Amino acid sequence: MKKSILAALLAIIIIAGCEKEPIPNEKPVEPPKYTPATRVEGRVALAYVTSYGTAIPDPTFFTHFNYAFAEIYMVNGEYKGFKLQGSEFRFQQIVNLKSQYPNLKISISFINSVSNADNIQGGGFSALSKSDEYRKAFANDCKAFLIKWGIDGIDMDWEFPGMSWGADAFDAAVDVQNHVLLMKQLRETLGTGYLLTYAGYVTDKKIAAGGYKYIDVKAVDPYVDFVNLMTYDISDAPKHHSALFNANADWDCDRTVKAYLNAGVAANKLVLGIPFYGRISFSKSPGAITYRNITLLDRSIYKIDNWDQAASVPFVTKNGIYYCGYDNDRSIAAKGAWLLGLGMKGMMCWQYDQDDASGTLRKALWEATMKK
Repeated sequence: MKKSILAALLAIIIIAGCEKEPIPNEKPVEPPKYTPATRVEGRVALAYVTSYGTAIPDPTFFTHFNYAFAEIYMVNGEYKGFKLQGSEFRFQQIVNLKSQYPNLKISISFINSVSNADNIQGGGFSALSKSDEYRKAFANDCKAFLIKWGIDGIDMDWEFPGMSWGADAFDAAVDVQNHVLLMKQLRETLGTGYLLTYAGYVTDKKIAAGGYKYIDVKAVDPYVDFVNLMTYDISDAPKHHSALFNANADWDCDRTVKAYLNAGVAANKLVLGIPFYGRISFSKSPGAITYRNITLLDRSIYKIDNWDQAASVPFVTKNGIYYCGYDNDRSIAAKGAWLLGLGMKGMMCWQYDQDDASGTLRKALWEATMKK
């Protein structure tokens, strides 16, 4: 009995002696903290921030925010001013970021369609731009708005002179020319102290029934600081909607940039558009899916991050069938290397709220744009 007790005690002593002695104040090893790339002066990392969004965007990863949108009021053919879409409180939240980030540039972006309950289409920019009086009045209102809010510029998102995706009024005979006059007036009124940009289609002006459509990029060029190229929604499934190179698609980023360069626009005035969403269809529901929701898809049905080497973009398959094209950190890095090699100004995204909770795409956009 005594031998058994002694043996047990000896075993306890041996086991205790083998245990690791605690190290005073030992802390768990933390992963290295992410440090964003250093900002390169003159390059643009821009996000469109919407009136209906809820996130407060992080200026750590952007040089510019374009607030979307404001809309003009044309009543019985007369220009009556413009208003923000959504709540003024939301706009104030974005403007407040400038107090913490004084180098941040904020522009107000104008759309041609209407959504405010007290507004009607009324001819939109097609009607406004026909009148020298209304062009001047609009430009003066824009300058007063910038002064009032202490922001930095105007971004025109008239999609597009000479045509419409829906019910917006247009006049192919004069819209393209009048758009140039409108941009000229804005520059003259704003002077050189404010930014003037526009959302550009993937190609130069084209002949249309009765005249022209899209934007005369060469004629507008002297008046603008840079162009936000809408290099997305080029095609829907089963084609990529934002391919860097894709001869089989309707268009691609490479052909877009070449169209502007061939028209005489300098590479350092071009900002490449990156979608923070996937395009499924233009005619069926669902039409699109945010990047955030792409990452949450059921992996038993969907496979994400399939890679098209030639196009330099990923795509999603559903039960083995092409579901949507989109962009991820890998494709953004590839596009960044390509555009910096051409001497382009940077990247923009539509739109901030569609990123995932970790900020995967905004971080990738920043790193690709600011790479040295």
